[in-house]
Amino acid sequence: MLPTVSLLLLVPVVALGQATPAPPQPAPTSNVAAQAPSTPATPAPFTAGWQNGFALQTQNGDYRLQLGGLGQTDGRFSTDSPLPITNTFTIRKLRPILSGRLAKYFEFRMMPDFGSGQAAIADAYLDVRFSPAFRVRSGKDKTPVGYELLLGDATLLFPERSLVSSLMPNRDIGIQVLGDLAAGKVSYSGGVFNGVPDGANVLTEVDTNSDKDFAGRLVVQPWRPSVAASAGPLDGLGVHVGGSHGSQNGVLLPVYRTSAGQPYFSYLASAAPAGNRSRVSPAVFYYFKRAGAFAEYVRTTQVVARAGIASDITNAAWDVSGLFNLTGEHASSGTVTPGRPFDPASGTWGALQLVARYARLSVDDRAFSDGLAAANASQTATQITVGANWYPVAFIKYYATFERTTFEGGNVSRPAEHVVLFRIQFSF
Repeated sequence: MLPTVSLLLLVPVVALGQATPAPPQPAPTSNVAAQAPSTPATPAPFTAGWQNGFALQTQNGDYRLQLGGLGQTDGRFSTDSPLPITNTFTIRKLRPILSGRLAKYFEFRMMPDFGSGQAAIADAYLDVRFSPAFRVRSGKDKTPVGYELLLGDATLLFPERSLVSSLMPNRDIGIQVLGDLAAGKVSYSGGVFNGVPDGANVLTEVDTNSDKDFAGRLVVQPWRPSVAASAGPLDGLGVHVGGSHGSQNGVLLPVYRTSAGQPYFSYLASAAPAGNRSRVSPAVFYYFKRAGAFAEYVRTTQVVARAGIASDITNAAWDVSGLFNLTGEHASSGTVTPGRPFDPASGTWGALQLVARYARLSVDDRAFSDGLAAANASQTATQITVGANWYPVAFIKYYATFERTTFEGGNVSRPAEHVVLFRIQFSF
């Protein structure tokens, strides 16, 4: 019986094993599969790149820092004998530019200048931007009067501004309001400033007297299109009017110079401002396709006294400047962006621009009849300038200019000045 019993005992065991097999064990997993799913990367708090300069800003643009620069190497050479100027190469401007935005509504600009053998602060201001139509600017900036003078230093058609800008105030310290209205068709700016002589920058950070100037300008472009609009023949037409008024006493009087730096009119050292000074400057500009032009007039009146006798001296100037882009780029008051940037390997050479200018400045007869003008002062200067500008890329510009300036009247017979001016410039 033992075999039979043994067989009976084994049958349940085998049946149990067949009815309830052991569950399969899961396959081992790798370390990668065992990790928890990764969370999305947090966006970087700042973005950096190039936008007309090196820029660093937050994702929403509320904070922004931009680094730019302007450098100009000039050559000034006279073809006259004797030389009215010293032939020279010079670093005309060397300006690192730091600008940016703080807490969305506050914008700043700081621009020192290390050109012409000296260090100075060209711009230093802070804006409170309430909206595109209204902002408040405090600090040092260009006085809002002249059209040509308010064009950017890097966008000038010629190495130096015309005779008209000799009668304009340049950079000054003050407070002004400015903005754009009607979708950019109207721009305005105006404020109160320490006051500077014609053609001058403020020389000290603290005013030398308590007199102040009020200055402002208005620019209207009735047919300026929106971004999506197609270009029309009147889109680039605009008018400008600027002016200033104040009272200045006991400060410096202006010296008028040619583009090459030759002084041709100055007052006697014993003469000084002694009362009201006012300026008015209308201008018109037009840019269409590859051509553009602007014309500007300025009239300035200043009370000047010497030996207890005061005279109202009224000086005036006007100019017409034109451009033509030979390589077909669209004309504007800004810089030229070449349609085919400099790339010798591809046979492209950038943009070429022709420019011409006629300007005239006249000093009041009373400056001479009342004995206020210096012994070597000329009364009238007439300027004819022609040139060509090469833009290999948008940030580099080469100027080549010939200028003839003639002089009439006054206390001296001054020969005409003939100079060649060229410039190599970078700006961003």
